[in-house]
Amino acid sequence: MGNPQIRKTEHVKYSDIKRYIRENRVSSVKITNSTIEAIDKSGRVRYVAGNIPAFDDKLIPLLEDKNITYEGRIGEGIISQLISMLLPIFIFFAIWLFIAKKMSKGMGGILGAGKSDKLINSERPNVKFDDVQGVQEAKDEVVEIVDFLKYPERYIELGAKIPKGLLLVGPPGTGKTLLAKAVAGEAEVPFFSVSGSGFIEMFVGVGASRVRDLFEQAKRNAPSIIFIDEIDAIGKSRVSGGQMGGNDEREQTLNQLLAEMDGFGSDTPVIVLAATNRPETLDAALLRAGRFDRQVLVDKPDYAGRLAILKVHAKDVKLDESVDLEVVAKQTAGLAGADLANIINESALLAGRANKKSIEQSDLLEAIERAFVGLEKKNRKVSDIEKKIVAYHESGHALMAELTEGATKVTKVSIIPRGLGALGYTLHLPDDEDRFLKQKHELLAEVDVLLAGRAAEEIFLGEISTGAGNDLDRATAIIKDMISVYGMSDVAGLMVLSRTQSSFLGGGMVSNDYSEKLAEEIDIYIKQTLNERYEFVKETLSNYRGAIEKMAQVLLDVEVIEGSLVKEIIKEYREENGI
Repeated sequence: MGNPQIRKTEHVKYSDIKRYIRENRVSSVKITNSTIEAIDKSGRVRYVAGNIPAFDDKLIPLLEDKNITYEGRIGEGIISQLISMLLPIFIFFAIWLFIAKKMSKGMGGILGAGKSDKLINSERPNVKFDDVQGVQEAKDEVVEIVDFLKYPERYIELGAKIPKGLLLVGPPGTGKTLLAKAVAGEAEVPFFSVSGSGFIEMFVGVGASRVRDLFEQAKRNAPSIIFIDEIDAIGKSRVSGGQMGGNDEREQTLNQLLAEMDGFGSDTPVIVLAATNRPETLDAALLRAGRFDRQVLVDKPDYAGRLAILKVHAKDVKLDESVDLEVVAKQTAGLAGADLANIINESALLAGRANKKSIEQSDLLEAIERAFVGLEKKNRKVSDIEKKIVAYHESGHALMAELTEGATKVTKVSIIPRGLGALGYTLHLPDDEDRFLKQKHELLAEVDVLLAGRAAEEIFLGEISTGAGNDLDRATAIIKDMISVYGMSDVAGLMVLSRTQSSFLGGGMVSNDYSEKLAEEIDIYIKQTLNERYEFVKETLSNYRGAIEKMAQVLLDVEVIEGSLVKEIIKEYREENGI
C-alpha cells in the first residue's frame, strides 16, 4: 500500500469509495480503526474516507466480487468505540471498589457496617490496686465490684442487685482508666475498652451497631468489664440539641446503650465502667438508678497521694540517694497523677542530657518548674532595658510575697524567659499541707503580690510597662470574686451575684444577675480597692528600697536566685536599718 507513485490524496465520503469499487476504479483497499483508504488503478490517487460505519457486512463480499486486495480488520472500529465507552465506567467502578474496601475495614462492611472488633481493645490487664495510688477513696468504692466479679454466685443467691454501671468522674490525668484496668486486673476478668468517640461515624446506625457488638462480646466472655472512656462523646443530654432534635447518630447510639444496659439482669456478671470529666453534660436517663448507679470521684491527689504516686513512678528510674520525694510532693500541689509521672520522666531526661549517673534533686526541681512555668528560652534575645525592667518587676513580686502575711512564699526568682511569653517569673510553691480554703486576708495578700511588679517598675524606673497586664487581670478577678461569689465586701453583702452553671470541673458559663446600679457600685468598689492596695504596696516597697535594689542587681548578674537568698537579702536590710 505504500506505493511511491501516489501523488494525490483525496478525502471523500465512504459512499464514494464504495461507488468507486463498484465502478472497478480501485485496485486495493486498507481498512483501519476509523478510516478506509482506496488506491485507484493508476496507483497515483489515494481516496480516504473517515467516520466509516462500525460494521458493514456488504463491504467484504463486494471487494471479493471485484477481486480487489484488501487488508485490515473489519469490526475493529466497533471494538475501539466500545472500549472508549466502557473504559470510564471500569475506572469509576475500580475507584468505588477501592473506597468501599477501605470503608469496610473501619466499619465491618458497607451494608453490614458497625462491627467494632478493631475498635475494641480486649485484654486481661495485669494492673493491680497497688499500682494505683493517690485515689484511695475511689479504690474503696470499687472493691465490692471486684468481689462481685470474682464470686457472683454469692450475691445472686442472696438476691442482691449489684450496680450495673459505675461512672468514674474526675479531671484529666487522675487515673480513671488505670483504676478501671485495676478492677479488671484484681478480678482477673476480660476487659473490653473503647473510646466514646469510636462509636460515632458519618453513617446513621453505625454507632448503635457497634454498641450491640460490644455488649455481645462482653456477654460471651462473662464475667467481664466494659470500659467506655470519654462517655460524654455519646452520652450528652438529648435536650441540648434544641428544637432540631440534636445529632441523630449520637442519639441512636445513646438509645442503644441505654437499651443494652437494661437488657442484662443482675445475674449477668458484666459491669459497665465509664469515665468522663464532664458529668454535667450527660443525659439524665444515663445516670438514673439501674444504669450508672454510682458516680465515683477520682480527684487530684493530696500530699499523701502525690507522695505515693511519686514513689510508684520512681521505681522505674535511678534516683540519687540525696533525693527527697517529700519535697517534690509538697511543691506539686494541684497536679494530677499524669503530671507527676511526667515530672519523674522529665527529670530522667534532664539527668541523661547532663550525662549524670542518677537523677538528682535539682533535676526534679527543674522538672517541676517546667510543669508550672514552661521550658527555659535561653536563646531568646532580651535587651538590657527589658532585663532591667523584668529584674525590678520580679523583685517587687518576691519582696511583697515574703513580707505579706498569708502570701505563698518564694521558691525561686528568674529573669530567664520561659514558656510562650514570660520574660521572667517568681515561683511560689507551697511548702506545707494542702489548702482547700482561703481566708479574706490571704486573697488580699495575693492581690498585693500581683500588684507589686507594676509598683516596683513605677517606683524604681519611673515608668510602667506592659508586663503587668496579666497581673492586673488576675488581681481584678480576685476582688470581683470576693464581691460576687464569696460575700467578702459591703457593696453586695451576702448576696451571691455570679452563678456558675455546669461547673463540676471549673468550666461552664457564669451568669450575672443584678441591676445596672449595683454593677456600677461594684465597678467603683473594685477600682477603689485596687487603688488602695496599690498605694499600700508602693509604700511597702519604698520602705525596702535598698533590698529591692540589691535583689534586682543580683538578678541582673546571675539571672536566677533561690527563695533562701531572697529571705537573706530582706533579713540583712532589716538588720542594717533597724526594721
